[in-house]
Amino acid sequence: MNQRLGMIDWGIGGVSIYKLIKEKHAHVPVTYFSDTGVTPYGKMTRTELVVRLNRVIAFLKSQGVTQVVIGCNAASTAMDLLDNGGIEVEGMIESGVAAAAKLEPKRLGLIGGRRTVVSGVYRNAFAHRGIKIEQRIAQPLSALIESGDTSSDQLREASKRILSPLRNCSHILLACTHYPAISHLLQEFVSTRTVLIDPSCELVRRIGKIKADANAADIFLTSGDPTGMKTAAMNAFCVDIATARQVKI
Repeated sequence: MNQRLGMIDWGIGGVSIYKLIKEKHAHVPVTYFSDTGVTPYGKMTRTELVVRLNRVIAFLKSQGVTQVVIGCNAASTAMDLLDNGGIEVEGMIESGVAAAAKLEPKRLGLIGGRRTVVSGVYRNAFAHRGIKIEQRIAQPLSALIESGDTSSDQLREASKRILSPLRNCSHILLACTHYPAISHLLQEFVSTRTVLIDPSCELVRRIGKIKADANAADIFLTSGDPTGMKTAAMNAFCVDIATARQVKI
C-alpha cells in the first residue's frame, strides 16, 4: 500500500520540517494542513486543542494520509490525549528532547511559545534525564515570522530581549518550528560558542521509511487564506507552494 505523510501546524512553521523531508526523502508525498482559519493553537484551551487536532487528524486520514506529524510544539503538548484513529502520530516534544540530550549540554536553554513553556512538558522530560533547562517565552517571534518578517528592527529587538538571559548557554533548543527561519539572526544575540538546536532533523529521522509512489504530488491545504500561506512559506523558508487550497473542517 502506498503511504502518505500528513503534516499539521497552525501556520507555516512546519514548512521547515517539510523542506527537510523533501531534501532527505524526496519521494515521500506530503499533505500539509495549515490551520490559520481557527484560533492559534497556543491560545486554545487544552480541551479545544484536543478536539480540533482530533478533527484534523480524522480529516487527513480520510484524504489517504497514513502517518501524521504535528509540526507544532504547542499542539504537541496535547499528544497524550489525542485519538490517532489507528495511524501513527508524531509530535515535536520527544524529538526536541532527544536532539538536545544527544549533545550533552552543559547549560541548556529553550525558547518557545507560551503554551509550550508553561505546560512544563520539556522541563519534566529533561528532568527525567537529569538535565536542567532555562526557558524563555518567545511569543512575538512566531507571529512576526508567520507574517513574513525575518529581519525587521522589531524582530531583532524582540530576539535580543528574549535571548539576553540565555546568551551564555552552551545550547539553546528552538522549541517552535518557525524559529529556524531566523536562526542566523538569533545567533547574533548569543555567544559564538552557543549551539542552536533545531529538532527537525531528529523528527525526520524518527519518521522512518515510508513506502510511496514517487509520482504522487504534495498537497497543501489550509483552513485560512491560501495566498497568505503561499506568501509566508516563501518569505520564511523559500519554499514555493505552487497550489494551496482552502478547506473547511
